[in-house]
Amino acid sequence: MRRVYLDSNATTPLLPEVFEAMRPYYFEEFGNASSIHHHGQHARAAVERARESVARLLGCRAAEVVFTSGGTEADNLAIFGLMRPHDHVITSQIEHHAVLNACKRLEQRGFEVTYLCVNEQGLVDPDEVRRAIRPNTKLISIMMANNETGVLQPVEEIGRIASEADIYFHTDAVQAAGKVPIDVKQIGCDLLSISGHKFHGPQGTGAMYVRRGTLIEPLFFGGNHERQRRAGTENLPGIIGLGCAAEIALRGFGDGSVDRIARLRDHLESALLDEIDAAAVNSGQTPRVPNTSNIYFDHIEGEAMVIALDLKGLAVSTGAACSSGAIEPSHVLTAMGLPPERARASIRFSLGKQNSEEDVEFALSVIPSTIIRLRELSPTYTAG
Repeated sequence: MRRVYLDSNATTPLLPEVFEAMRPYYFEEFGNASSIHHHGQHARAAVERARESVARLLGCRAAEVVFTSGGTEADNLAIFGLMRPHDHVITSQIEHHAVLNACKRLEQRGFEVTYLCVNEQGLVDPDEVRRAIRPNTKLISIMMANNETGVLQPVEEIGRIASEADIYFHTDAVQAAGKVPIDVKQIGCDLLSISGHKFHGPQGTGAMYVRRGTLIEPLFFGGNHERQRRAGTENLPGIIGLGCAAEIALRGFGDGSVDRIARLRDHLESALLDEIDAAAVNSGQTPRVPNTSNIYFDHIEGEAMVIALDLKGLAVSTGAACSSGAIEPSHVLTAMGLPPERARASIRFSLGKQNSEEDVEFALSVIPSTIIRLRELSPTYTAG
């Protein structure tokens, strides 16, 4: 059976070039980057080259890059690393659970948290951010791109608000890295999180930008790794893979590969909406990352559609992979005002560098018939 993968916001396949860059560091170049002998020096040099690559992707100094195990750790390090007793944090209702659950944990510990609403397109209003600021506000944490809809938030405007109020600004850029250019100076953030496996790097690797002069309390205690910000022996092959993936992502903004993915996404959207009634793009009227489309198909259950498509060889999702199996409808879509039944009828399609025109045509060959079949089983649908 042919299988096509359109769930790249959950994870992406490791590119062959990335794997080949990693391979020597599992075997010949296996040293501990903290050791001072030959093997350790080679490992340290490789780690610092990768750090330079990630810094170029983010538009920052290499010394401002902290390697982590992924986006969740980076988000937690930003939040728990800055907050102190009696502090207040501002976030939004549509954040990834790495941020939302970290903030809920803060609430359990007595901290103050404000969860901002979004409009029907899934956008945070910067004026609402400004109005939410209190004398004890320590941190604003608003994602750069949403993992379910792909919506790009007005992070530069939020960054200016944070700077004017002398408040730290963190943005979760896990779903933005490799899809849109990132410049931390232009954003004006103090902290920014990325995860390698979202842009064809290895799983279990990530990084956080920490602006020079920003003091954060580490989550882990041990050695003096990562300038005392993240203890533990570096994941050498993973860091090398992350650096290689960062270089490939940077090239993608100039070699046409990002534009190609955008064209494939747009063709998928328009063809589906032309053929299927009672369907529309969630957040289709606002800027999004180029690979993501979230479409509702009324009178179906999204989980049933995901299973039915998987049986035909097509992998898609109903939203965040970290929340798959959840009974409740998407917190992102309901925060945008979608009724629960429409949120449950929404499917996320997310493309990657591995996808081709043939993949999209295959998807278009199986999705409409699957929806027809599921709607035939629905007691609420009447064919027009």
